Amino acid sequence: MTTRVVVGEFIKGEKNPKIIGVGEAPTLGLRHGYVVNPSLAAASVREAVSLAEKSSNIKIKRAFVSLSGTTLQSMTSSGGTIVSKADGEVTTLDINKALQDCEDNLNLGNKKIIHTYAQSFRLDGKEVLGRLEGMRGTKLEAKALFITYSIQHLEDLLGVIAEAGVETIDVIASPVAVSNIALSEKQKIVGVALVDIGDQTTSLSVFENGLLISIYTFSIGSTEITNDIALGFKIPLDKAESLKLGNLAPEYSKKKLDEIIDARLSDIFELIENNLKKIKRAELLPAGIVFVGGGSNTPLLVELSKTALKLPSALGATEIFGNAKTKLRDSSWFAALGLLTISKESETYGESSISNLFKDLKNTIKSSIKQLMP
Repeated sequence: MTTRVVVGEFIKGEKNPKIIGVGEAPTLGLRHGYVVNPSLAAASVREAVSLAEKSSNIKIKRAFVSLSGTTLQSMTSSGGTIVSKADGEVTTLDINKALQDCEDNLNLGNKKIIHTYAQSFRLDGKEVLGRLEGMRGTKLEAKALFITYSIQHLEDLLGVIAEAGVETIDVIASPVAVSNIALSEKQKIVGVALVDIGDQTTSLSVFENGLLISIYTFSIGSTEITNDIALGFKIPLDKAESLKLGNLAPEYSKKKLDEIIDARLSDIFELIENNLKKIKRAELLPAGIVFVGGGSNTPLLVELSKTALKLPSALGATEIFGNAKTKLRDSSWFAALGLLTISKESETYGESSISNLFKDLKNTIKSSIKQLMP
């Protein structure tokens, strides 16, 4: 695992950010996306931030943070409200009330809502396409998708980042950040799955009609492939990693290597297939599957996917850099790069945004961050 920091600058008139600094460091103290050793995790963040500061010549005090890990999931809920104005005109207040009712109908347990996406609305039983405000009716119904994350894991992660001396402006689900630069609007409209294969987890995000309709995270990643190769050939992990990435040496059987990789990728494909069946999208996504993340560099991935999942498959790419050659083209950087596009869209982030965003988190996080901040 690697902690990555990207510093970007938006120049007036330019569509894409100019990357002015990057930093990366091995991630210690995390497992499957959650903190197991806060001090080691904070040291990893500090090292990556320090390198980004040196390369950009900018002191990093605040940052957007991407969330991934096994507790990143989605939930769908329905709700409704009676239109409040006497003349039946729907207002933003009514829409917010209907979405709040969707949220109230959830059984969140120990989860925190990170993002809310309205999926559809019905006014007096009829589906409404396009703008709702100004229409007239009596009963407004809504269906919404909620992206959730473990409260405990979020508290721990924000505590680590605060201990590293960085204030969190906002947290963004990693698949949301990645989709901003790796998927086109056309793909999101016709139907596409974004699969991010990390070291210890794999996330599956599905888009349709321009909307995110599902996120699910599996506790299996590319490290398992490396471990299988190490065991199969009885070789050190670094050598196994090199073989996994296609650097085959003469003394190793390509046939045996392919069989090992195929077996583990088949496990990942089976999880993806089962999840797509659950949401009734198996073999029904015209734009197919786009693979990103460090694990997507496995040479056999795309071809095996086409056969196993019976969908078009491709590796994720981004147009941010034009024709420039850079290591940031590796899709393991896409979550950090995607945060830059989020920051451009978000013009309302003021100094108090952190307190507004997390005002309903348990008070322990506020007190722990105050203790950790210098």
